[in-house]
Amino acid sequence: MPNHDNLRDVRLSELIQVIEARFDPSWAESWDAVGLVCGDPDAEVTSALLAVDPTAAVVDEALAEGAQLLVTHHPLLLRPVNAVAMTTPKGRTVHRLITGGCALYTAHTNADVADPGVSDALARAVGLTGPLRPLSPSDADPRRGLGRIGELPEEIPLREFTARAAAGLPRTAWGVRAAGDPDRPVRTVAVCGGAGDSLIETARAAGADVYLTADLRHHPASESLERSPMALVDAAHWATEWPWLADLAAVLGPYVQTRISTLVTDAWSHAVEGAQ
Repeated sequence: MPNHDNLRDVRLSELIQVIEARFDPSWAESWDAVGLVCGDPDAEVTSALLAVDPTAAVVDEALAEGAQLLVTHHPLLLRPVNAVAMTTPKGRTVHRLITGGCALYTAHTNADVADPGVSDALARAVGLTGPLRPLSPSDADPRRGLGRIGELPEEIPLREFTARAAAGLPRTAWGVRAAGDPDRPVRTVAVCGGAGDSLIETARAAGADVYLTADLRHHPASESLERSPMALVDAAHWATEWPWLADLAAVLGPYVQTRISTLVTDAWSHAVEGAQ
């Protein structure tokens, strides 16, 4: 852990330079909205809260602890808006952050494709220990790209891998569920933080025994199982991206006090099994 007693006050603009040196905004998808959402680049920052989602509860947390910066993975204003009046949830969030003296910065798809990025942290969280490579490498730099694929230390049954994934990720009502033969041996594992069913075929072509991601839909999943024995593991969207916050904390730690929010901001709050 960094020695925060020796930290000096830094300007927000300096912290942005640090973040963007690791997660270049130019790597973001054209539809994405990354970067500084609100805040004065000349303001001094002594503490930052890191979270996946800029929800009202996370903003409450940031303001309650006096953070001058909130860094989130998901954007607050992904779609264009015409106003940020207090009459809308997003408008209230912007007003509360500004009046509370807390800036908001977002690193989204640029963090997804970074080396290392969101999927690297996910891969480590579910037990991959060796070298990783992108599932879908960037044309500009093959070390970057969406998803990651690597190896487990040893071959294990799908049921055991699913249990390891559940143990390595933060707990959610969604949980971790698997599709495929529970006894199928798996070792080569592909992962993608967030919604990744667009990479199912890419994972299969790369030789994955199992592909772990979030938000898997019924038809792509069932069609995948018809095509090949590659197993699928589906976790909560928030849970697959939360491990990356520790990497972000390591980036900012030498410059500012950081804390990772443990609030579960996954949209699904509880689950009930249906009648047999």
